[in-house]
Amino acid sequence: MVQPLRLGLAGLGTVGIGVVKIVQQHADLITARTGRPVVITAVSARDRTKNRDADLSAYAWETDPVVLARRDDVDVFVEVMGGHEGAAKAATEAAIAAGKDVVTANKALLAHHGQALAEAAEAAGRVIRFEAAVAGGIPVIKALTEGLAGNRITRVMGVMNGTCNYILTRMQNAGLPYETVFEEARQLGYLEADPNLDVGGIDAGHKLSLLASIAFGTRVAFDAVELEGIGNVSIEDIELADDMGYHIKLLGVAQMSGRGLEQRMTPCLVPAESPFGQLQGGTNMVMLEGDSVGQIVLRGPGAGEGPTASAVMSDVIDIARGLRLPTFGRPAATLVPAVPAKAATPAPYYLRMTLLDKPGALAKIATCLGEAGISIDQMRQINQPGEDDDDAIVIFVTHKAAPADVAHALASFQQTGVLVGQPVAIRIEEL
Repeated sequence: MVQPLRLGLAGLGTVGIGVVKIVQQHADLITARTGRPVVITAVSARDRTKNRDADLSAYAWETDPVVLARRDDVDVFVEVMGGHEGAAKAATEAAIAAGKDVVTANKALLAHHGQALAEAAEAAGRVIRFEAAVAGGIPVIKALTEGLAGNRITRVMGVMNGTCNYILTRMQNAGLPYETVFEEARQLGYLEADPNLDVGGIDAGHKLSLLASIAFGTRVAFDAVELEGIGNVSIEDIELADDMGYHIKLLGVAQMSGRGLEQRMTPCLVPAESPFGQLQGGTNMVMLEGDSVGQIVLRGPGAGEGPTASAVMSDVIDIARGLRLPTFGRPAATLVPAVPAKAATPAPYYLRMTLLDKPGALAKIATCLGEAGISIDQMRQINQPGEDDDDAIVIFVTHKAAPADVAHALASFQQTGVLVGQPVAIRIEEL
């Protein structure tokens, strides 16, 4: 008789319950596709009395996920608790030490500890799978490690945080300011307990660092990701970008240059008619670029019970089928330390600033741009009804400029004495 693959499920939130439902509802289908049953034997969560809209009566219960990870009747430890320290890390380490394979949806855990965990798992002959950690239901990890394994990857680009994409598209479609849509997202439960994980770009940066490791054969280097969130994007930016034929997205880009690995997660203007520009709501999109295949675009739901649980189960099913791959697509011991490199590819920039409305103010800003080697393509002044007449919002669109030159110009603006507050600079990506 074929032995079932036995799961220990740590975490019974949205994703965990989604996994329970798939295992229960698709038992025959999964068995037919893997050649063996997949069953849950034990679960772990803090509150056993909570109503979770699922029948958990057949499963053993552990309040401590570390105890769950060590159970003799668990073959695969499924970690969907979240958090990169504490219980999630301890339980994952315990599972590997106890000879279990691991499936996780925890991008933060792998972004901070992925190298050590991968080395430990591979030394023990175990696997760590994490399809659900990046872009929800989109099979981007499988695409990189399997479908595109014959390619040298040249670039990874993506919109990988559904909350940020919801906020930006909601601002655009409804004409609402950032603060209003942020509060709306909070009320709808779209934001993490620490909202900065979403709107600060941290969550998406975790995901980008994992994809970069697989794509370029480097150790995960989250600390080297250039991060900028969406908090400084105003409704005026959204509307002006739209007038110019662009939409604003929190866009991640990773590529290997002769100077090292470039990783950035920042707001960008993208053409409104491009695949990224048309992306609405909480949907994610990832573009993978290989030397043989060219560009592959993957689009789908980036979060939620069903999509994320679907990704978890894809990893479980691979393990049930006997497919065993290194965590990051090649043996962890062969991954090289990433040499961080600042983005250097020139691009046009959108610059917004508030100036004192006095003679010579614009000339001083133009001089700073000229001294930085940046030429101006467009300039527009916006009068704000009801605002202080001494202030004026000015928009510049530059010709292609190196990021370092833009940074130099922004620093020079501060010395002019005509700037009110901080300027906003958003890169324009001509996809």
